[in-house]
Amino acid sequence: MEDFSSIVAIIFVVLAVIFVFRTVRIVPQQVAYVVERLGRYHRTLSAGLHFVVPFFDRVAYRHTLKEIVLDIPEQVCITKDNVQVNVDGILFFRVMDAEKASYGVSNYTVGLMQLAQTTLRSEVGKIDLDRTFEEREKINGSVVMAIDKASDPWGVKVLRYEIKSINPPREVLASMEKQMKAEREKRAQILESEGDRDSKINRAEGQKQETIKHSEAQKQRQINEAEGQASAIFLVAEATGKGIERVAKAFTSPGGMDAAQLKIAEEYLKQFGMLARENNTMIIPTNLTDVAGMISTAMNVITHSNKKDRPV
Repeated sequence: MEDFSSIVAIIFVVLAVIFVFRTVRIVPQQVAYVVERLGRYHRTLSAGLHFVVPFFDRVAYRHTLKEIVLDIPEQVCITKDNVQVNVDGILFFRVMDAEKASYGVSNYTVGLMQLAQTTLRSEVGKIDLDRTFEEREKINGSVVMAIDKASDPWGVKVLRYEIKSINPPREVLASMEKQMKAEREKRAQILESEGDRDSKINRAEGQKQETIKHSEAQKQRQINEAEGQASAIFLVAEATGKGIERVAKAFTSPGGMDAAQLKIAEEYLKQFGMLARENNTMIIPTNLTDVAGMISTAMNVITHSNKKDRPV
C-alpha cells in the first residue's frame, strides 16, 4: 500500500512539473512568441514572464525583434546599354509585427531575398553601365522603397540596402580601362597645351612690359641728355656773355686799349706761327711786316663797337 502511495505521489509530482513547465513561459528580451490556442492565433508574448493554458495553448512561432542582416547572393543584371554585370548586396530589416510575420508569409527571409533581387535587376536595367557606379545611392534607395512597400503585409520593416560590388565582364573592364586611359591622356594634353599657352602669354606680356620699360628709360635718358645739353649751352652762353662783358669793361678802363693792342699782336703772331708749322707751303702777304697797321685796324673795330654799345 505504501508503495502504491509513493508511486502516486511521484506521478503527481511529475504531472505538476509538466503542468508548470507547460504553463510558465519566459520570453527573452527582443524576442516575441506567437501563441495559438487550439490551432488559432491567440496572442503575442513580449519579453518577460507569462502563463499559458497547458494542452490548449502552444507557442507556434518565435521571432527575434533585432535588426537582421540578410546577404543577397550575386546575380546577373543587364544594364540599359545591354551589358551584363554581376551585382550582390546586403539587406537590413526588422520584424515589427510578429503576428503578420507568422501568418502573412510562409518565409519572410526568402521573400525579402527574392524581392531584393528582382527589384535590383529592374533598377539596374534603367541606367547605363557608366552610371551604375555613380547611382549606387539612388539604386539603394529605390530597392528599399520597393521592398518595404511590398513587405508591409508581412510585418517586416526594411531599413536599408547596400550594394556590395558591381562586377562587369573582363572584356568590358578592359574597354573601360582603355577609355579611362584615353580620357586621362586627353586631359593631360589639354592641361599641357593650356600650360604652354599661358607660358607664351606670360612671356609675351613680359616682353611687352620690358619693351615699354626700355622705351620709357630711353625717353627719360634722352630728356635728361637734352636737359643737360641745354643747361650746358646756357651756362656756356652765360659764361661767354659775362666774359665779353668783362672784356668790354676792361677796354674802357685805364690802360685797357694798350692791353688789347698787346693781346691782338700776340694772337696774330701765335696764329701765324701755328700756320707755319702745319703747312709746307705758305703764301706770305706783302704787308706782313706791318704788324702795327694790323693792330691799328683791329683797334679801330673795337673802338667803333664800343661807341655803338654806349648808351646815347
